[in-house]
Amino acid sequence: MRLVIERGELLRALGHVTSVVERRTTIPILSNVLLQAQGTSVALKATDLEREVIEEAPATVEEPGALTVPAHMLHDIVRKLADGTQVKLERDEEQDRLTLSAGQSRFSLQTLPADDFPDIAIGEMPFSFECSATDLRRLIDKTRFAISTEETRYYLNGIYLHTAEGEGGPTLRAVATDGHRLAQVELALPEGAQGMPGIIIPRKTVHEVHRLLEASSGSVQVGVSETKVRFEIGTVTLTSKLIDGTFPDYSRVIPQSNDKELRVSNGDFIGAVDRVSTIASERGRAIKLSLDKDMLTLSVNNPEGGSATEELTVSYTSEPLEIGFNARYLLDITSQFEGEDAYFMLNDPGSPTMVRDPADESALYVLMPMRV
Repeated sequence: MRLVIERGELLRALGHVTSVVERRTTIPILSNVLLQAQGTSVALKATDLEREVIEEAPATVEEPGALTVPAHMLHDIVRKLADGTQVKLERDEEQDRLTLSAGQSRFSLQTLPADDFPDIAIGEMPFSFECSATDLRRLIDKTRFAISTEETRYYLNGIYLHTAEGEGGPTLRAVATDGHRLAQVELALPEGAQGMPGIIIPRKTVHEVHRLLEASSGSVQVGVSETKVRFEIGTVTLTSKLIDGTFPDYSRVIPQSNDKELRVSNGDFIGAVDRVSTIASERGRAIKLSLDKDMLTLSVNNPEGGSATEELTVSYTSEPLEIGFNARYLLDITSQFEGEDAYFMLNDPGSPTMVRDPADESALYVLMPMRV
């Protein structure tokens, strides 16, 4: 294998693939990145056996070939090279080394055989659809904060992506919950997604896809099978295993009979919650909302830290109500809103509350109350 590649192209590709490489692993080959040079490009592949990322970068390939080298070491070397440098990669077959030359710098890296590198992407993807990077990023942005980190309930450690019947017809719906709050967002069902199984995309994969989408504005090709999901984003292909579990029937926690309606300026509400919660204990983060006619009083009473109150003028005409919430959960939800107002549908101090953004009918949030 012998090729020449521009430093920026190689660094960009390495930045994407090395994100799935564990720095400490008991399987040496998993610390490596696979380089496959042929035609006019070099493909880089890395995996942790749960996720696999492949990216192609343009290169002048003088001699095709494939090998694997330590991923983070190669990334660190390329990162420290000068901008615009031409990087030459050449295999030394006698010593089984990869020689990297750039300007006056020269490095020799240990290699492992390309044939030993695992391939988790094999297998058919029976369902395939295309959606815009903006739409997919929105689905992830508005739900990922509610993913559970509790390992015992592993089936909640991801986003549940499935087809559903929305108010305007068939939808592709993303749901995440940790048992304390629930986030549900949907978009019109893309062509090709009909009949796909409901899948739980692991938390690590969700964050990786979100990172890749931040630099993309085009369309994303999504492939789905019973056990894997694949995202093709520009020149990057990310394949991931799915969480093998059954997502709970989340519709049962979405309240249907909440009849107390609160409408409040979202910016004012976020500011007030943020200020008052400064006093709250780190463990509980409890904040009390006291509602009376067109008036909301937020209060925190922390025996160790003091107390705080703040009043807001709101739209509320139902009977007086006092209810407690985790302040951080309130901020997580309302920070997703695009409109000027936040809309709360409440019932009683012990029942879940539904929160909506009037500017985005496709998103719905549910928040469990706390005792205060």
